[in-house]
Amino acid sequence: MASTAGRPSRVAKLPPRERILDAAEELFQREGIRRVSVQAIAERAETTKMAIYRHFETKDALVAEWLRIVAADYQAAFDQVEAAHPGRPKQQILGLARFIAEGLPAISHRGCPFINSLAELPDRDHPARRVIEEHKAQQARRLVAMCAEAGLPDPAQTTAEITFLLEGAQVSTQNGSIDRVGDRLMGIIEGIVDERRPR
Repeated sequence: MASTAGRPSRVAKLPPRERILDAAEELFQREGIRRVSVQAIAERAETTKMAIYRHFETKDALVAEWLRIVAADYQAAFDQVEAAHPGRPKQQILGLARFIAEGLPAISHRGCPFINSLAELPDRDHPARRVIEEHKAQQARRLVAMCAEAGLPDPAQTTAEITFLLEGAQVSTQNGSIDRVGDRLMGIIEGIVDERRPR
């Protein structure tokens, strides 16, 4: 086997801030926020604690930035379904459900990062918790707008029902209580959208 001594690792090729965030994501997802120390993140990112604190004032700030990135990925899913189905809000709603359904296999191993993080962050003033709450509020506003555009009666109530389904599907996948969660999720949401669409 050829020696790798003296070669830069793949991790070391990334900019320091990106290395830190990648390491934090991996460790937080695998072990939880509270169990992961700043030192462990530094070692995984092949850097130092001092370097982490140059980019993030506190561990809490690092957690909040990680969740901000996760939230941005979910908001990007809204952008993608709107771009893929312009003027077709029903298909946009189903596209969002499909995005969640297709992500369920990963959740079965790691769990939903928002649900997991909320369980570890009981302080309502924690900066990471505020990131999650703001993300969820924005997600609800966008889904209400889709339901209204689709002509569904009581868009706020329909949004609540769809949100319960999407989040419940993630919890059920994580705890293994229901089989074929993705297929069932899509079938139920298709039923909601079709049954309440104006004739």
